[in-house]
Amino acid sequence: MTPDFTFEHFWEAEILLGRPQILPPRRFVYPREAEEVERGALEVMVQPAEGGPFLATFALGFADPAAPTGLWSCPNSDEMCAVSGGYAYVVNTREPERFTHLPFRPVLNVQALAEQRLLLFAGHYALLAWGATGQAWQTARLSAEGVRIAEIRGSELRGFGWDLLTDTEVPFTVDLRTGARR
Repeated sequence: MTPDFTFEHFWEAEILLGRPQILPPRRFVYPREAEEVERGALEVMVQPAEGGPFLATFALGFADPAAPTGLWSCPNSDEMCAVSGGYAYVVNTREPERFTHLPFRPVLNVQALAEQRLLLFAGHYALLAWGATGQAWQTARLSAEGVRIAEIRGSELRGFGWDLLTDTEVPFTVDLRTGARR
């Protein structure tokens, strides 16, 4: 659960081992409609560039070691990405009530692509890229079950997806500028 702060950011964040005894005045729960969010939740104390600190509680997606948990900086220096058991959230640290709960449930892999200025998310079937202005693109379905990234070079991502009919891995190439399959 080592944070990845590849991108420049104007906030600080600390993953807490549990909910603090004394809660700060500002607290946010992600997603807002989560029930029993405290059970297994990722608790993060955030100090934004301006304003007081806030406690961010991110609902746990899956209690499975294959589903990542951690913090990432984003191409937008005011945004922070938190992943809790494969549930991924992008939060605006200046306005923490503004957030996006990414559609992949679960996210299985997160990679910061500094050269392309993208935060890349892999799910079971597709890839999603987050840029400085939000979601940059999402690929069409690449796999029946299981996307594996093999190599990223320049504007190209090469990987494999499992094909249900042939029971084999099939190679694919994705243009990192557009998310289109080549």
